[in-house]
Amino acid sequence: MESLNETVIEAEVLDALRTCFDPEIPVNIYELGLVYDIHVDSNGSVTIRMTLTSPHCPAVQSLPAEIESKVKAVQGVTDVKIDLVWDPPWDPSKMSEAARLQLGML
Repeated sequence: MESLNETVIEAEVLDALRTCFDPEIPVNIYELGLVYDIHVDSNGSVTIRMTLTSPHCPAVQSLPAEIESKVKAVQGVTDVKIDLVWDPPWDPSKMSEAARLQLGML
């Protein structure tokens, strides 16, 4: 069971992720559906399981570093691990309704 502190940190991590954008798509990575899971442990260590739109995405070097930097800035976060996965692969069905609306896909 998560403690209140872990829940607060997770909410603030989500806010931080919403400030990270795929450089080719004007939607934040969370609404884009690139974030599959966020785990905050009792020590404040955050693990983010995520993907990119493609293994050949030009942001493969820069985006994880940006995410790590922004999440580390969240009060209470002691460490950040980005687990970049390609399975399941990303596809547009993973986008939120807000992202689809923003991109004119509804």
